[in-house]
Amino acid sequence: MTVPGVEDAVSGKPSVTERRLHPVTPFRRAWAPIAVVAGWAVHDPDQAQRHLTRLTTTTLLAALAVLVPAAALYGFLTWWFTHFAVTDTELRIRTGLLFRRTAHIRLERIQAVDVTQPLLARVAGVAKLKLDVVGTDKRDELAFLGEGDARALRAELLARAAGFAPEAAHEVGEAPSRQLLRVPPRVLAVSLVLTGATWGSLAAALVVPPLLWLGTHSVWTVLASGVPLLGAAGASSVGRFVGEYDWTVAESPDGLRIDHGLLDRTHETVPPGRVQTVRMVEPLLWRRRGWVRIELDVAGSSNSVLVPVAPREVAEAVVARVLPGVTVPRVTSMAQPPRRARWCVPLWWRGYGFATTDAVFAARHGLLRRNLTLVPHAKVQSVRLTQGPWERARGLADVHVDTGADKTVTARLRDAQEAAELLREQAQRSRTGRRGARPDRWMT
Repeated sequence: MTVPGVEDAVSGKPSVTERRLHPVTPFRRAWAPIAVVAGWAVHDPDQAQRHLTRLTTTTLLAALAVLVPAAALYGFLTWWFTHFAVTDTELRIRTGLLFRRTAHIRLERIQAVDVTQPLLARVAGVAKLKLDVVGTDKRDELAFLGEGDARALRAELLARAAGFAPEAAHEVGEAPSRQLLRVPPRVLAVSLVLTGATWGSLAAALVVPPLLWLGTHSVWTVLASGVPLLGAAGASSVGRFVGEYDWTVAESPDGLRIDHGLLDRTHETVPPGRVQTVRMVEPLLWRRRGWVRIELDVAGSSNSVLVPVAPREVAEAVVARVLPGVTVPRVTSMAQPPRRARWCVPLWWRGYGFATTDAVFAARHGLLRRNLTLVPHAKVQSVRLTQGPWERARGLADVHVDTGADKTVTARLRDAQEAAELLREQAQRSRTGRRGARPDRWMT
C-alpha cells in the first residue's frame, strides 16, 4: 500500500512514494493494550484476582466491549501512521501516533538485511524485515510486509547498499545463490546430545530443586529456581534444535545466505567483507566424529552462527568463502606456551596456542572445548601487550588483538621477548592488510 508523494517544501523536488505495511499488521499491534492489562495481572496476581471476583458478568462483558474495540483502534491507528520509503540515499521509517519518530537509515551503513517469519506470519503469508546498521545496537524493523514484498525490498536495499543506481536497483532483483551446505536434522540432534552444556543444564534442573526443597521446604523457592533451570535446559537442547533446524548456507553475490528454523523461519545475510573474526568451536565429544561449529563476529550485526555443526573439511571450505585465501591452521602446528607457563595456569596452559599467517592472526584456547579464533589482519584495530605479576616473574606476556566488533583475541602466555616482537610484527601486518583489503560493500 502506498501513500502519494507531495512536493518537498525545502528542496522543491517531489518526495518519494511512501508505503504502508501489510494490512494484517493491525492485528499484531492490537495486542499491545491487552498485553499491558495481562502484564499488570501477572505482576500483582492477588490484587487482580480480588478485582475479578468483584466484577459481575455484566461489568465484565462491558469491559470487554470497551477493551476489544480500543485495542483494534490502537492497532489500526499505529498501522495507519507508519510509513516507509526508500530514497536515493536512505531508508526512511516514520512511526508514532502521539509522538512522531522518523528513522533515517543511510543505505551505505546497512550491515545486514534479514527476513524472519514467525509461525503465525508464515500462515498469514507475511514476513518481518530486520536491519543491522553500523553504529547502532537497536535493530530497526518493518513488521509486517507481504512475503514477496519483503524479499523484493530486501533485494532493493542490498542493491542500493552495493552502489547500484536507484533506477537499476529495482531491476537487479534477488541475486542467485549456490548452496554450500545443509545440516541434516539427525546430525543436529546428535550434536546437541553430545554437547556438555545440554547435559549440564539438565543435571542442574534435576538436582538443584530437590536440594532446595530439603533445605527450605518452600514451594516458591523451588519454583523460582527450578523454572529458570528447566527453561535453560530446554533452550540449550530443544530450543536450539527448533531454531537451527534445516540450517542451510548458500553463497550469492550479496554475501552468504543463511536459512534456518522449524517454527520461525529466518533468512539472514552475512556480508563476508564485514566479518571481523571467525571462531571454530570443537567440543570434546565432537572430536571423534570430526565435527566443528563455526561462529562469527560481524561489526554492528547480531549474526553470530555460521555453521551449527559440520565435518571439519566442509566447515573449513565455508570459512574459505568468508575469508578468501585463508587456510585454517592445524592445532598441532600452532605454537604452545613455554613449559614455565604451567606455574601461571596449571594444566590448562596446554590449551593455549597461536599462529600467524599472511592473512590472519590465529589464537586458540581450551582443553575440553577447543576454540580457534581467526582475525584477518585488515580487521585489527589495535594491538596490546600486558603482563600480570606472575607472568612478569616468569618472563611471560599476553598479546591482545582488538577488532571492530568490540572483541579481543589473545595469544596467552607467550615468552616476553617473543610477545614484544609479535606486537611489532602484528602492527605492521595490520597496516599492510588494511591497505590491500577489499571493499566492505556487497556485490563488488
